[in-house]
Order: sequence, then structure tokens, then C-alpha cells
Amino acid sequence: MKVLFCTSEASPFFKTGGLGDVAGALPKELKRQGIDVRVVLPYFSKISEEFKNQCEDIYQFTVNVGWRKQYCGIKYLHHDSIDYYFIDNEYYFNRANIYGDYDDGEKFAFFQQAIIEMMEKIDFIPDVMHLNDHHTAMIPYLLTEKYNWIEAYSSIKTILTIHNLEFQGQYGRDILPEVFGMTPERFDDGTIRFNDAVNFMKAGILYADKVTTVSPNYANEIQTPAFGFGLDPILRMISYKLTGILNGIDYDVYNPETDQRLSHQYNVDTLELKKLNKAELQERLGLPVREDVPLIGMVSRLTYQKGFHILLAELDNLLQFDVQVVLLGTGDPMFEHQFSHFGYLYPEKTSMNISFDETLAQQIYAGSDLFLMPSASEPCGLSQMMSMRYGTLPIVHEVGGLKDSVIPFNPITGEGTGFGFSNFQPYFLMEVIKKGIFLFKDDKVAFESLMKQAMRKDFSWGHSCEQYIALYNDII
Repeated sequence: MKVLFCTSEASPFFKTGGLGDVAGALPKELKRQGIDVRVVLPYFSKISEEFKNQCEDIYQFTVNVGWRKQYCGIKYLHHDSIDYYFIDNEYYFNRANIYGDYDDGEKFAFFQQAIIEMMEKIDFIPDVMHLNDHHTAMIPYLLTEKYNWIEAYSSIKTILTIHNLEFQGQYGRDILPEVFGMTPERFDDGTIRFNDAVNFMKAGILYADKVTTVSPNYANEIQTPAFGFGLDPILRMISYKLTGILNGIDYDVYNPETDQRLSHQYNVDTLELKKLNKAELQERLGLPVREDVPLIGMVSRLTYQKGFHILLAELDNLLQFDVQVVLLGTGDPMFEHQFSHFGYLYPEKTSMNISFDETLAQQIYAGSDLFLMPSASEPCGLSQMMSMRYGTLPIVHEVGGLKDSVIPFNPITGEGTGFGFSNFQPYFLMEVIKKGIFLFKDDKVAFESLMKQAMRKDFSWGHSCEQYIALYNDII
């Protein structure tokens, strides 16, 4: 079976969030399970010199972007068992940022049309095109409405994975004739129109053969007004082809036994070595080196969606306890300022790092006792899986993929892999944090048992990958 995995970002080349992690790890597992998978993504100038030097120019042609004739180069790279194709165009992709430019609609319209026109030229016609978020969501529509004359493409099936429904790719009616070179017929009849705009995500949801989300719970949530961002009626309508598949994490990268970013590698049977990582983290961040104090870690974008407003409402109360709080992340300037202020007020209890550093992130996963994720919404979330892999117990709002992946501690049976709260209010967040703190201080045996249960949970891509392959087979 041949699969073309289409994405706007992929680790290790460039990533801004979970999509980049998934696009880096899932194709590798598909390959291990016998799928002929290739990955196509833009050739953003942010790619490292190391990878630039390894890329091979294999084809070039012109893509019509409305009335514009744009150069398209195809670069090829074989890396970590995967064949990658990069769509090259300096006008669109030589940018400081991957997203957020004034012409994102035109940029990703070019990208999607280039992918479709590339397939014949490189002699790779897939059985399935696996599309990701709105940046590639128009491809099923384009195959049906614009490129249906190409006989070689007539049997291609499409799957659209929604990583975050909040971002839908909405542009004016003129984008159809001006950029796609198409009549606005499907806009005028309402098919791909939403909020009086062309909606890339809506088009993909309607035209793809299957639609998936990155966790089963999120697949249910987006069919409600609270999480559907206006598309919930459409998602309820196509629920027969909607499936939730929980993301995994790359066990080659996130492995406490082999992680070279840690001074002390460890596993479920050598948790004493985890304590050495905690001590080293405390020392690095200028905190008192104490084994007996619960260290609460956070690695995240600082946004309302991540729930930091309800944490800040209780942070002063939390810091009255004997705890240490470590934060790594950037985001909303207001949140950055507020966390920095708490760092100034409580230098002996906090380390607020308004930046991003992958080595420090791994050291926080490994060196913390508790990991905080109070997200207002979370399609899947990967940080809670990473923290459990490193024996650090997550504290999560029971929503989306957080609910699917974290088993709240049951004091009667001793079962669990973390702590959860369902009522999204500061008081309930504080109460569940206290549960974690008190268990750490009062019952070391129970706390260590939870750590081991968390580390033994399997969040590798194997099972999730099998579910994707089953979907591929189903539509073929």
C-alpha cells in the first residue's frame, strides 16, 4: 500500500507543536509496519543547514496560482528510513514564520496544488493521501472538483486528520478564482462556505473519505457547540466517517533509558537515578536541592487554551505550600509577565523560564515529580504522555486526549497514572494539585507505585498506527 503523508510541518525539520511531532513519528511507524509511506512538506527556509545540504533537487515545474505562474521545485531527502519530498518556492517559503503571514491562504493554496501536480511527475501515485489540518484540507476538494480529469488520480482515497479544529483556514470568496483558478460555484451553493468565507477545513471534512481526530474523546467533543467552533453541525452530519485515534509519542526520542539530554538515564526499575536528575535540575535552576519537596513542572505555550489563567488565579495560594514550581514556555505577553512576577516574588520556590530550550524541557520531564496541564481544551496533548514516560505524574483537566490518556488516581484501589479534575475552575484545579502534593509527602509507596504504573503505560505509535492502517484498508 502506498501512502502520501501531507503536512505543513514535521520534526526534525521544523515544528511548532503537536502536528510536527506526529508528522515526524507516525510515518516512521507506518514504514515499520510495511506501508510504502512518503512525506511531503514545504521547504521552509527555517530548515537547518545540515538538512539543506543533504537535499537533492529532482524536479521543477510551474504551478498556476490563479493568474500567477509560480516556480515549484521538488527536493528529495531520505532520512531515518523515510522518503521526504519538499515543495520549494522562495516567494512563499523563505519566511521568518511558518504561519501567520498575510498571504497564508495563497501560500497553502500553492502548496496543495503543487502536491497534487507533483505526484505524476515523481511517479508516485498513492492509494491514500493522508492530510493534516487545514493547510492540506482542500486537497480532497481539489481532486474532486479541479483535477478530476486526471485518470491516474481517480482511485486515490483521502483521510483528513484534525489536530486542532480552532484553526480552519478561512478566506474570502475571491480565493477560488484568484488563487485556485476555479469558479466560486461551491462557495455560492454553500458547500465550502462558512461565516461568508471559503473554509478549508469544512471542505476537507466534507470531501475526504475519512476524517480522524487525535483522540477518541476529542472526536466526540468537536460534535458539540462547546468545542466545534461552528463546524459541529457538519461534524455530526459526517459522524459516520469520523474516528478518534489517540496520538502516540516517538519512543526513540522520548526514552529515559537512552535520552542523551539527561545526565542520568533510568528506567522503571532504577527510579533512584530519577532523583539525581531532579537534584541536577534544581541546581541548574538555582532552587534548593531537596529530595523531600514536590517539584511541579510545566512545559507549554502560555495561552488561555492551555488553562494558565486558572492556574494564575491560584498560584499565590499554591506557593504557600512547601513546593517548587518550574515553568518553561512562551506565549501571551500578559501570562509571561505574570509568571515572571511570581518568579520575582518567590525566587526560592520558583523558576520561571520565559523561553524554549529542548534540553531543559527534557530535564523538566525527567526531574519533576508532578507535571501540570490545566488545558481548557486539548485535542490530544503529548506532554502528559512524555511526562508519564519519564515517571512524572501529570495533573490534567479531564478533556480531549488528556481524559483518554491519564487515569486519575484511585485511593481505594491504588490504580492510576496521574491526577485529574473535570470542573474547569481555579478551586478544583487547586484541590487536585493538593492531592498530588499530599500523596507525594504522606505516602511515598503509593506515589512510587503510580510512577511505575505511568511508566508502564504504552504510548508508542504501534497501536495507533494499526488503527490508521485499518482505516486505509477500509477505504481502499
